[in-house]
Amino acid sequence: MENHERFRREVATWLADNLTGEFAGVRGLGGPGREHEAFDERLAWERHLAAAGWTCVGWPTEFGGRGLSLAEQVIFHEEYAASGAPARVSHLGEQLLGPTLIAFGTPEQQRRFLPAIRAVEQLWCQGYSEPGAGSDLAAVSTTARLEPDGGGAEEQAWMLNGQKIWTSLAHVADWCFVLARTEPGSTRHHGLSYLLVPMDQPGVTVRPITQLTGTSEFNEVFFDDARTEADMVVGEPGDGWRVAMGTLGFERGVSTLGQQIGFRRELDGIVAQARATGTIDDPVLRDDLVRARVDLRVLRAHALRTLEREPGPDVAVGKLLWATWHRRLGELAMRARGARGLITGGDLDEWQRLLLFSRADTIYGGSDEIQRNIIAERVLGLPKEPRNTEERR
Repeated sequence: MENHERFRREVATWLADNLTGEFAGVRGLGGPGREHEAFDERLAWERHLAAAGWTCVGWPTEFGGRGLSLAEQVIFHEEYAASGAPARVSHLGEQLLGPTLIAFGTPEQQRRFLPAIRAVEQLWCQGYSEPGAGSDLAAVSTTARLEPDGGGAEEQAWMLNGQKIWTSLAHVADWCFVLARTEPGSTRHHGLSYLLVPMDQPGVTVRPITQLTGTSEFNEVFFDDARTEADMVVGEPGDGWRVAMGTLGFERGVSTLGQQIGFRRELDGIVAQARATGTIDDPVLRDDLVRARVDLRVLRAHALRTLEREPGPDVAVGKLLWATWHRRLGELAMRARGARGLITGGDLDEWQRLLLFSRADTIYGGSDEIQRNIIAERVLGLPKEPRNTEERR
């Protein structure tokens, strides 16, 4: 459609005009496994985006967004990725928490947090995974209880105790949205609440986790009587499972199309490496590279199709597809490099980093095993997997 092409030119022109001067050096920086790169400069860039009205483009206008149509959101994210603009630093606030507050939050919560997210004045992290739960979100054991707040007989606050792990960007976040157990004795998805917790307080300890790549964008987070106000629960107390599932649905949203532009750029780079090293003459590798390109088109088609529906359990298919594809891409990168891929001068090159970090793709955001269970049980209607010894008998 002509109006879509006009909008595409508008986005591309603005990005080309603004990724210059002080922002020229941030092109291509950041992203999974590389979140440490030029963080302050990328934060300044994102605030520049916000000042021009290019953050939260899919949010309704009454919440400070542009109210773009689904097609226009796809165009924006594709052009953003194609321009080489840096990875976003406020993804968790803009793409996950913001839509969650719009869907489930109170008017007071929306007024308090949405403007700061849109302006990139507050950064967020996600307190879901735990050492004893992993991708089994219903097994979280972090607790929160309402206690007197010391300001009067009727004033109360949530007091949190427990540990979260693999918490991306917790070391730079101002707030964390936390899934905690608020009903003593409850099990599985019952008795959970979705809480908004400030990070800068004595009861919160953040410890970086050093990864295979040598970077540490993931963290452990410890809550020891950490406090948040009584009204910082999204939805009703005990309704956290429903809200958390809503957040996960937003996580698999339109920005994944921009992610696929980055995947295509990586694949093109691997093909170039194969030509440079001569490994392109290997018919098996050549066939696998062709298959990877075809599969990438399938990823795009699937993403476009699922975007037309309300988020549901079938979004697990998309996560399973892209995570497995990207892990294989890391292996293809090493095959294309040949023996050179085994050598390092002390620092990993981009292809060695891709191989190592892409292993995490099949774990974070819900492991492949969990995604297969969701697809089997909630999409295909197959019997649930036994969860204990008695069920297996």
